[in-house]
Amino acid sequence: MPRLGVNIDHVASVRQARRAPEPDPVHAAVLAELGGADGITVHLRADRRHVQDRDVEILRQVVKTRLNLEMAATQEMVRIALTVKPDQATLVPERREEVTTEGGLDVILNSAQLRPVVRTLQEGGIQVSLFVDPDLEQVKEAHKIDAQAVEINTAAYSDARDERSRETALRRVVDAARLGSAISRERSSRASE
Repeated sequence: MPRLGVNIDHVASVRQARRAPEPDPVHAAVLAELGGADGITVHLRADRRHVQDRDVEILRQVVKTRLNLEMAATQEMVRIALTVKPDQATLVPERREEVTTEGGLDVILNSAQLRPVVRTLQEGGIQVSLFVDPDLEQVKEAHKIDAQAVEINTAAYSDARDERSRETALRRVVDAARLGSAISRERSSRASE
């Protein structure tokens, strides 16, 4: 797993807002890797509001570290992922009215839809991660549907306005991360038996 992943979505947001060829998210990815990034993350949204298909195709060719494609769990995005072959696909919720991803996937509510997507991506040689809120039950459900990793949503911590709220939010993130790590170790030890 990369230690420093750089998300280049908003470089593409500026380009799209300007309706110009620059700034180029591919250039940003190359600079991030030259600066020491261990991975590049890019979100290809259904509405293509920032990152474009062409960006993802070129990124797959030039990223030398690890390419993480954030995507909704739709047939269109699965088809693109299976064609582009990122190192990892992170399934995220997506709403047209949001500026950026606002919350984690509800894996519990959507497990029946997510399970075949996870399996299809994995069969295509792509590691699968789920973007979830720092909720222990969501982390457990991600494990049950065979996701190989979880990314924990830290928005509540970032938005906390007082010390008590920050401590509570941080504790939830830490607890979710510890559970995810414990599940991963358990899975690895069973696989090596």
